Amino acid sequence: MAVSDIEMIDIGGWRDTVPEEVSSTIARRTVRLALRDARDAAGFTQADVAEEMEWSLSKVIRIESGEVSIAPNDLRPLLAFLQVKDRAKINELVELTKVARKRSRSQWHQGAGVREHLTDAMRRLVEYEAEATEIRYYSVYYIPGPLQVPAYASTNLANFDDSDIPRTTRDLRAEARQRRRQVVLSRLGDGLSVYALLDQSVLLRPIGGPQVFHEQLSDLHRLARDGKLQLRMLPFDSNYTVTNNATFDLLTLAGQGGEQSEVLYRETGLVDEVVEDSSVQRHRERFDKIWEIAATVEETVEYLSGRIKELEAAIRNANKP
Repeated sequence: MAVSDIEMIDIGGWRDTVPEEVSSTIARRTVRLALRDARDAAGFTQADVAEEMEWSLSKVIRIESGEVSIAPNDLRPLLAFLQVKDRAKINELVELTKVARKRSRSQWHQGAGVREHLTDAMRRLVEYEAEATEIRYYSVYYIPGPLQVPAYASTNLANFDDSDIPRTTRDLRAEARQRRRQVVLSRLGDGLSVYALLDQSVLLRPIGGPQVFHEQLSDLHRLARDGKLQLRMLPFDSNYTVTNNATFDLLTLAGQGGEQSEVLYRETGLVDEVVEDSSVQRHRERFDKIWEIAATVEETVEYLSGRIKELEAAIRNANKP
């Protein structure tokens, strides 16, 4: 890496280099995973950390989950308690903490009027989607969020009961979904590869009616046909047991030094969450197994062509006098 590409940092006589392109998302994730690993290695619980640092337990949980960033002034005493003694490592984490806390309020998902309508997991998902090198979608109910056209997304979100999600929140989440779509589609073939594995029922369920669903499937067909999206369908006649994990997103992130790791996002009608434990690898293994026995990309594109023609016929019949 050229000198012009890095920022030189001098702390207490020790010089380190932090790549300027390290994002606040990756920096924050690197720090919190390092803290979690150090705590596990030292044999402490989150409650032990909370007691020693005189913090609430919820603060420790939120730092380790990535919902908040730790302050640099809190980091050094915490590392001392966790028995992290490597000076280079300590200074690296301090600098990454500073990068992590530079997250700008100008980011659309952090702005006033938007932030409060998105869950913590959603906001983290937005950041991860902008950084991911690979995204794998598995869905048994509907088209994955960033692949939804506006009319399909609005209808899908409107299906939630008013008592569960206020109208304003639904509208803003529909807009957020389109912003996510713009980011993901703009990166396809330019640092991002997307694999979508859909149950056949997803391609049969006409959310929004024939006209909206025709638009949705036509867009999906175009992306798959043009090689922008790797799309496979799990047919009804498959003899492989469908995963009980239901819908989930797997995002591959590149860390410092080119190391890669994965995070999982999943949601139900009640909660959503970002998962970063051993279950992520199990989800990936299950995804890969189902991917191999699913219909090929070519077969899926052909099936989509047939469904689009069926919808066109339904639209013509509906418009007959």
